[in-house]
Amino acid sequence: MLSLSELRRAARLLDTRYAGHRLERCVQPDGERVALALYGREEGKESEGAKRFLLLSARPGLARVSRIESLPKAPERPPAFVSYLRAHLPRAILRGARIVDDDRQLALCFEAREGRFDLLLSIFGKRSNLYVLDEAGALVAALRPLGETRPELELGAPYRSPAVPGRLAAPRDRWEAEPDEDYLRAIEVHYGERESESSSQELGRRLAQALRREIKAAARRCERIEAELAEADLAGEIARHGELLKSVLGRIKPGDAEVRVADYETGEEVVIPLDPTKSPKANLEATFKRYQKLLRRLTKAGGRVDPAREWLEEVRGLGARVDALLEEGAEGAGALEELAARPEIVKLLSSRLPAAKQPPAAQEKSSLPARLRGVPGRMLPRRYLSRDGMEIWVGRSDEANDYLTTRLARGKDLFFHVESTPGSHVILRTEGRSDPPSESLIDACELAVHFSKSKRAGSANVHVVPIKQVKKPKGAKRGLVYVTGGKTIHLRREEKRIERLLAARIDD
Repeated sequence: MLSLSELRRAARLLDTRYAGHRLERCVQPDGERVALALYGREEGKESEGAKRFLLLSARPGLARVSRIESLPKAPERPPAFVSYLRAHLPRAILRGARIVDDDRQLALCFEAREGRFDLLLSIFGKRSNLYVLDEAGALVAALRPLGETRPELELGAPYRSPAVPGRLAAPRDRWEAEPDEDYLRAIEVHYGERESESSSQELGRRLAQALRREIKAAARRCERIEAELAEADLAGEIARHGELLKSVLGRIKPGDAEVRVADYETGEEVVIPLDPTKSPKANLEATFKRYQKLLRRLTKAGGRVDPAREWLEEVRGLGARVDALLEEGAEGAGALEELAARPEIVKLLSSRLPAAKQPPAAQEKSSLPARLRGVPGRMLPRRYLSRDGMEIWVGRSDEANDYLTTRLARGKDLFFHVESTPGSHVILRTEGRSDPPSESLIDACELAVHFSKSKRAGSANVHVVPIKQVKKPKGAKRGLVYVTGGKTIHLRREEKRIERLLAARIDD
């Protein structure tokens, strides 16, 4: 992590060299990093404007601000945090950078159409995080879950610095010899190598773990097939018993548990077990039925045994290869990545490792709120972020409206619906607050009108009521509910507001 002295120098450089740059794009490659593309000219230089890329990382142990060469690849579905940035800070201007409360907290001040926002990088070890603060200093978005970093903080409430300072003592700036123009890049070179090595080691550990599990499974599979083959070897003896039973069928009495027969080929006496509950003919049929079953098993197992043995040898070889590459450290990183990219290994990783062990990029799809996990796709509401960072849920159909209002909304959530006009049910998730911000109320009203038959109206009356005062009578048609109490908000439509809200949609 960066020390306070190093972060101070980084803040000074950002404040003097990057102030006036325009935010053109932001990418969130995983749950701990955000990259910004800024366009502008460095202060004091006559050169033309150029793009520069900053990385803000809240990764424990590797948290930093640094300069990178290009934006990382963006996931197909943008996560909630970067969706908020794109909706509220489009083409925002960086006005400056500063250290907050003389601690390892770097604030980048952006001026957007909606006002000023601080992008606050808080570097506190495992509690490192990246926050968005509005002009009033309220916390409106967080990159990492607050429960994992600062559970005492609350969205919508004023941001508070930690009570215990997190200053990291350092005898000197590790990059003090670097010129200013190379300083932020030097930070990335240092931490990027460590991050790459850490990622490589983690990939190697995942590969080794998956291969160990597959080796055990492949060995069990071979043992099972070989046991089936050994049992199927009895097929010839069972067939001989059947032929001998034919010759003595008339001697068998009901209730006999066995019959002794002289083998006409060897002259030896053969004891054939019988089922005393079955007739002689039924015993004969059962014997040949068992023979046919063993014959099928022999045919099946015979075709599987060689591939099973070959696969066991292959995964054992892969396991030894991964162990050797892990011992090589950074030198084996490239080979590990090539190995992990092989189709059979990709499939192996997904099947042999639990979901919790998957890399962050594979978990983006599971970032739904707990209340929505497991909900059928057709019932999932559309989700939007209000200006204050609160979620607004919109029903997709009459059936989904009922599900949203009667099953998903609860507590102090608010219900919105345009008066005397058909439309989607809209829920503002208040997160237990009895006094949600007025801007969030207006945002929810705007969405209620947009998803109604009054979509093109310049103004509309929207009824707002706590969800506990919304009831669905038994037998009522889909989408129909009754409300008691509440209040009516007369909404004057704002084109910029609805544009911002639609841009702030959170993908499922």
